[in-house]
Amino acid sequence: MNPYLVGVLAPLVFSLMFRNAKNGKKRGLPVVVGGDPGIAVRNYRFLAPVETAWEGITTLAGLFEQSCKLYPDKNLLGTRKLISREVEVSEDGRSLEKLHLGNYEWLTYAQAFEAVCNFSSGLVQLGHKKEERAAIFADTRAEWLIALQGCFRRNITVVTIYSSLGEEALSYSLNETEVTTVICGRKELKKLIDISGQLDSVKRVIYMDDDGISSEVTLAERNTQWKLTSVAEVQKMGEGNPSDADLPVSTDIAVIMYTSGSTGLPKGVMMNHRNVLSTVCAVMTIVPGLGSKDVYLAYLPLAHVLEIAAENIVIAVGGSIGYGSPLTLTDTSNKIKRGTKGDAPQLGPTVMAAVPAILDRVRDGVRKKVDAKGGLAKKLFNFAFARVLLAMNGSWFGAWGLEKILWNFLVFRKIKAILGGHVRFLLSGGAPLSGDTQRFINICLGAPIGQGYGLTETCAGGTFSEYDDTSVSRAGAPLPCSFIKLVDWPEGGYLTTDSPMPRGEIVVGGPNVTVGYFKNEEKTKEVYKVDERGMRWFYTGDVGRFHSDGCLEIIDRKKDIVKLQHGEYVSLGKVEAALSVCSYVDNIMLHADPFHSYCVALVVVSQPMLEDWAAKNGITFNEFSDLCQKEETVKEVQGSLIKTGKKARLEKFEIPARIKLLPNAWTPESGLVTSALKLKREVIRKEFSEELSKLYAS
Repeated sequence: MNPYLVGVLAPLVFSLMFRNAKNGKKRGLPVVVGGDPGIAVRNYRFLAPVETAWEGITTLAGLFEQSCKLYPDKNLLGTRKLISREVEVSEDGRSLEKLHLGNYEWLTYAQAFEAVCNFSSGLVQLGHKKEERAAIFADTRAEWLIALQGCFRRNITVVTIYSSLGEEALSYSLNETEVTTVICGRKELKKLIDISGQLDSVKRVIYMDDDGISSEVTLAERNTQWKLTSVAEVQKMGEGNPSDADLPVSTDIAVIMYTSGSTGLPKGVMMNHRNVLSTVCAVMTIVPGLGSKDVYLAYLPLAHVLEIAAENIVIAVGGSIGYGSPLTLTDTSNKIKRGTKGDAPQLGPTVMAAVPAILDRVRDGVRKKVDAKGGLAKKLFNFAFARVLLAMNGSWFGAWGLEKILWNFLVFRKIKAILGGHVRFLLSGGAPLSGDTQRFINICLGAPIGQGYGLTETCAGGTFSEYDDTSVSRAGAPLPCSFIKLVDWPEGGYLTTDSPMPRGEIVVGGPNVTVGYFKNEEKTKEVYKVDERGMRWFYTGDVGRFHSDGCLEIIDRKKDIVKLQHGEYVSLGKVEAALSVCSYVDNIMLHADPFHSYCVALVVVSQPMLEDWAAKNGITFNEFSDLCQKEETVKEVQGSLIKTGKKARLEKFEIPARIKLLPNAWTPESGLVTSALKLKREVIRKEFSEELSKLYAS
C-alpha cells in the first residue's frame, strides 16, 4: 500500500477507534426499581447502592477515629499564620483590607484527634446536654471541623448555618432547632449580638480565637445573658476533665443543614450519619488514585454538604487538608497583600473542589491576561489551546505526546501555577458547569474535572463524571450510592418515551437520601417517598435526560419555566447558563413575564472587560456606574449577548430583548445570591422591581 496513503488513513482510523472506545463504554446500566414508573439507572460497577467501605464503620465519628489511628503522624489540618492585617486605599477612595499570610502550620491526625476529644469533653463541662443541639456558624477553618467532630463524639446533632445568612433567616434557624450552644467566629458573633433579643434558646456561645475578637466578647457580655467561652478554653476544660465518648449510631441525625434557599426562609435538611457516609464511600471510588499523599485545599463553606463530604473523603484516605478562603485563594485575590502568596500557590494542593462560578472567574481572569498581552503571546496561547483541544476531542491531528508536553511547558505551566501547579483532579458541583469552562480548565490546568450532580437533600450524592469521561455539559453516571430515575413530567413536555433520549424529572434513590425537612412534614411528604421495596427517593424538581452510556445531563428545572404571552416556554436557568459565558457577564438574571412576549435581563457586568472595551473605543467616564448607563455600552453588551445566544442555539424569544447593566457584584453578603452563588430570584426581583418594570415599559 502507498505509504502516503497509510500516513493519511492511519490517523483517521485511530481517531475513530479512540472515539468509539469512549462512546462504547457503559457507565450506567438499567436497573429495576420500585416506586413511580420511570427509567432507572445504576452505576455499572455496583449492583446495589453502597453504604460503607469498612466493616464496622457506620458513622462519621467512627470514620474519623479510624483514620486518626491509621495515620497518627500524618499532617491533617493546616492553617496559615497571620502575620499582619493592613488597610489599603484604592484609587476610588475605598478602604480594602489586605492580609499578609505566612506558611501553613499543621496539626497531625493524632493532634487533631486529641483536640476533638478535648473539645467533646469540654462541652460536658460547659453543661451542654446530649439531647440539646449545637450550631456552627463560621467560615470554613480547622476549628469548624474540630467542633463538628467534637459534637459527634457526644452524639450531639449539629445545626450548620451559612456565615452569610441574613438576620431573619439566622434567628429563624436557631429558634426552630432550639439551639442552646453556638460555635462562631468574630464577624458571626457580631451578627448574633445584633439579634440577641430575637433568640429564644441560646445559652452558650463558643467563639473561635480570632484576632481582635475581644471587643465583640466584651460587647456580648454586657448585652446578653450568654456564657461566653473560647474554643481554646473549652479544649483546656476538656483536657483537665476527660469524659468517655457517647458515640452515635448510623441512624442518628448528624447534621441539620439549613440551605440558604433561593426562595423564602431556609429549610433544615436532616441528614443522619448513614446518609453522609454513603456519599463519602461512593465518591472515594471515583477519584483516581486518591490516597494519603493527596493534599486538599478547603475554602468552600463547610455549611454546604459538598464541602463536608469532600473533607471527610480526604480524612478517610489519610490525606491533608489546608484551609483557605475565596478571597485569599490566589496571588491576585482581593484580600492578599501584594507580594504575598495566595493559599493555593502556598499549599500546592493535588485535589480541589469548586463551584462553577469560581471556575468561570479563573477562566475569565486568564483570558483577560492573555488578551492584555496580545501580539505573539496571544497567538501562541490560542494556537496551543486549539491543538490540545483537538486531541481532547479525539482527533489524531491534535497535540499528543511530546507536542502536548511542549505546550504544557511553554504555555500552560504558568497558568497551572495559579492554583499551585500540582492539581491533578477537580471536583465541580453546586450548579451546571459550562462546556466552555470545562474545556478551558481541562487544558490550562491539565487536570480532569469530575462534574457532579447532587443536592443537600441527597448529601451531594447523585451522579459524578469519571476521570476518563472527557465529554462536556453532562453530570456523569450514578454514583455507587445512588439509583437515578427519570419520571414523566407531561406538563413540561418531558417524557421517558422521548426520542432519541428519555427525559423526565430526576429522582434520586439510595442510602444517601436524607431523612427530610426539620419540623416540616408537609414539605417532606411532598418531595420524599419510600417505595414498596423500602428505598427512599427524593424528587429533585430538576429535569434531565439519559445518554446512551447511562450518563445524566441536566436540561431544565421545573420551577424555572415561564410561559410567555404567546405560549412559548422559557427555561430561565438554561438561558442564564448559556449567556453567562459572554465575556461581559459577571452574573445575569433573566426575567420573563407571562403578560409579555419577550424576556428582559439584569446583567452584572465584568468591570475589567467593560473598562477595557471603553478604553479601546475612546469612551470616557467618571465612575464605572456612569459607564454602565451609557447607551453605547448597553448596545455593546446587548449585541454580545445576542451573539452568545445564537451560538448556543437559543430561540429568539429566549434572548433578552432589553437589559439593565448593574455595576455592583452580587455576593452572598448582599443577600442576592446564596453561599453557593445561586441566584435568589425573589430577592433580586424585589430589590430591582423598579428596574424590571422600566425594562418592560420602555
